[in-house]
Amino acid sequence: MDQNNELLEYIYRDAEMSCFSLTELLKDLKGKDNKITPTVENVLKGYERYMQEAEEKLKEANVELKKTNPMARMASSMGVKQEVKKDNSDASIADMLIKGISMGTLDMEKRINNYKADAKKDILGFAKDFYKFQQDNLESLKAFL
Repeated sequence: MDQNNELLEYIYRDAEMSCFSLTELLKDLKGKDNKITPTVENVLKGYERYMQEAEEKLKEANVELKKTNPMARMASSMGVKQEVKKDNSDASIADMLIKGISMGTLDMEKRINNYKADAKKDILGFAKDFYKFQQDNLESLKAFL
């Protein structure tokens, strides 16, 4: 697979897994009085947008999309439930999200650096936009710590 499609596929998988995890988190927060909920909903909308755009670009390139491993989904779901059950404060939820998004941000930065010489400018620009989106989310979540 070429670098452009690898980069797009990474963005798609990261955004798809993030959408799944955030949706699970919002289910667990339903009926609770958390001030972080609207922020989580906005982050989810952003990840959905990047997932859809990456999916469209991959389909244009005739790349078959692979869904996230069901075991990874189950582990994520169980981890979210366990964390919320243990402590559903806004600070705890923000901390959990910051840790997860930080891992994705580090991976994205590495991939951008690895592919910057070979990827098309528009794909690299899309990856950089996704990276900035992740960084912006980190900043917005820090307010809840």
